[in-house]
Amino acid sequence: MKQNRHSQLSRAPTNPKRGSAPAPFDVADLYRGSLGDAGVEAPATLPLDEKLRQAYFWIVNHAIISPFYDIELLDAPPPTFHVGEQKIRVVLPTAQSYSSYVLLPLLNLAVRRRCLLVGGPGRGKTVIATLIGLLAGYTNREMKQGIQHGQPQMTIADLLGNPLPSSLVSATSMDEIRIAWRKWLGMRVKVIDEYNRIPTRTQSALLTVMADEYAELYDQVYECPPAAWYLTANDDAGGGTYQVIEALRDRIDVVVKALHFNTRFLGELLERVESGLRPEDAVPPEIVFTPEELDRMEKEIRAVTLPAPLLRRMEFFAAQFELFEPGGRTLEYLTKDTVKLASLSFESFGRRADLEDLGAQTRNGLSVRALMTCLVFAKALAWFRGNAEVSFDDVRQILPFVLHDKLVQEKNAAFFDAAENAPYRSDLVGWIRVLFDRACQEYDRLGRDTSDPVRAAMDLFDEGLEGLPEATVDARLASLEQHLRSIEKGAKLYGHLYDDVLAVKYLHQRYTNYRAWLRARAGST
Repeated sequence: MKQNRHSQLSRAPTNPKRGSAPAPFDVADLYRGSLGDAGVEAPATLPLDEKLRQAYFWIVNHAIISPFYDIELLDAPPPTFHVGEQKIRVVLPTAQSYSSYVLLPLLNLAVRRRCLLVGGPGRGKTVIATLIGLLAGYTNREMKQGIQHGQPQMTIADLLGNPLPSSLVSATSMDEIRIAWRKWLGMRVKVIDEYNRIPTRTQSALLTVMADEYAELYDQVYECPPAAWYLTANDDAGGGTYQVIEALRDRIDVVVKALHFNTRFLGELLERVESGLRPEDAVPPEIVFTPEELDRMEKEIRAVTLPAPLLRRMEFFAAQFELFEPGGRTLEYLTKDTVKLASLSFESFGRRADLEDLGAQTRNGLSVRALMTCLVFAKALAWFRGNAEVSFDDVRQILPFVLHDKLVQEKNAAFFDAAENAPYRSDLVGWIRVLFDRACQEYDRLGRDTSDPVRAAMDLFDEGLEGLPEATVDARLASLEQHLRSIEKGAKLYGHLYDDVLAVKYLHQRYTNYRAWLRARAGST
């Protein structure tokens, strides 16, 4: 009975929509109770989003004890309380909410990206990664054999494979050497346990597999299939036996923290001790995905739409961080990356005390890879919730986990000097959410939804230049120059204004080139 209970799935839709038709009456429903439905299979052809939600609820209810709802979603004003000396705000979500520790690894499987699980020993990091592999159709034995355990003596051969001795003896060129590749390279779920204990040289080989999906040894290449990666570490600072190389850390798409064990659920542990049951042995077959379903799931997620107004809001937020005005005198090089590449410290330029400048709180901007990952996971969360369009809440909830390792804090920023903000030095999830909220408040204050001259100019340009008369080009050039004059009047250059200036310069150059072509064509005739 215990085995059945831990393998059961919900009979009802996990995320029912308003107006959905009620399930037809079945006399067997009269005999189903908390244990009686254990032997009843879920529908054979579930939509993939429902199947993934079934997997989520099975994990949180029966496999991983994670009674947390740090991804809070609302559909009505929530009951709110304030507890403790610091009066920490407690929100009781009014819409279906989730534990990031289970949801994010599942979404990572769906979009086949790279997930870092961080937390102290014994928090279940390897277990959740193993469960994801089981959901992808691997056996428990295959997953155990496929996990790569980081340790200080790990060589590239330990990670990738070895040349066959017979081929080493008979080969007359490197091309003739045959390699016995490690089986894990061909898996669709790859797990690297304690990746920060791997020697630096071996990390470089791992980087090639992770970033480019191939392994190379003795000039031989093994092409790896697209895979969902799960790396574990006991801290998220990049330390360990070996410092994680920056390029490898940059390839990590989402960071998830293993939260503490709530002692109110100690009875669940007692039951597992007494029954000898492990969650890996009780995965319901109904929630195991085939390779074809994994491929289709990713395509469905990519098809989710992201509304233009929401994209503009994300654009405004992302623009806040790259600008570092003291770092140069050439417009295009007024960036934090310029300072970093010159091996200079930000402190050497003097501290910026502007509390309104969100960019003052970070030591870097956002890369193209980080921005693309934000878009992918926002779509994945919307799809998981059964929606065809990304919402504001999807973006707000997903950004802290995607940008956790991407935005490097300037811990000496004036923002953190305020007593109420000091905890954000360690609470990166809360800090990034505050950054997004404040950026959105500024976006609304500026009325960007209704008044955005640069966006209007870009949309006009996107209509094309073909057939545009010179008089119209002159008018548009004058309008762009007038907008720069309005920015020129401001005393402070913020990140979003910096991107506006660069965009205006880009448009001005495109129109200038087109006008030169018009004049050259007119002169030739």
